[in-house]
Amino acid sequence: MSQPTTRMLTRIKAVYLFIRDEGPVSTSDIAEEFDITERTVQRDLNILAYNDLVVSPSRGKWSITKKKVKIS
Repeated sequence: MSQPTTRMLTRIKAVYLFIRDEGPVSTSDIAEEFDITERTVQRDLNILAYNDLVVSPSRGKWSITKKKVKIS
């Protein structure tokens, strides 16, 4: 994998773990935690949501789903 792809996947994993550990969080909470733009956060969340790993039951607050995840 290319360096940018590896960096992106590492960030997405970190975002997932942050949501798991901190409970429902907003897009701006994630952007602030990782010092990235809200647009970048939204792209990462779209990938996680597409894979059924996160959900936003109330507008703007994200939490993980009950889907089993193996983290390595």
